Amino acid sequence: MRNKFLLITLSAFLLLTQAAFAFVNPDEQLADAALESRARVISKDIRCPVCEGQTIDESNADLARDLRILIRERLTAGDSDEEVVQYLRLRYGDAILMNPRLNKTTALLWFGPFAVFALGGAATFAMLRKAQKS
Repeated sequence: MRNKFLLITLSAFLLLTQAAFAFVNPDEQLADAALESRARVISKDIRCPVCEGQTIDESNADLARDLRILIRERLTAGDSDEEVVQYLRLRYGDAILMNPRLNKTTALLWFGPFAVFALGGAATFAMLRKAQKS
């Protein structure tokens, strides 16, 4: 009985995790395994413009599907991995990358959360100090 429960639980876990992380449809996949592998690596580094918190490899949005197909078309046409990423950056900006490069246009993406945290901490400290004096 316990083994049966464990088997069912493990099967459910595997099915759920596979469904959650594999939205590449069979009709999108390339016949060439090497090109398909390159496409998957690139797709894991490209942010879905619709979902924003997911890569296009994880997303089931229509635009993510279109971008996965575009990546495969460009690879089939002979583009290098860097050329494909550069094409997407020029078209969608640095925000398309899951880990955007640090430059003056992406500095806010990199340091903005720390600045907000520091300002919140300073405001909290000032409010507590003011409350102690009262």
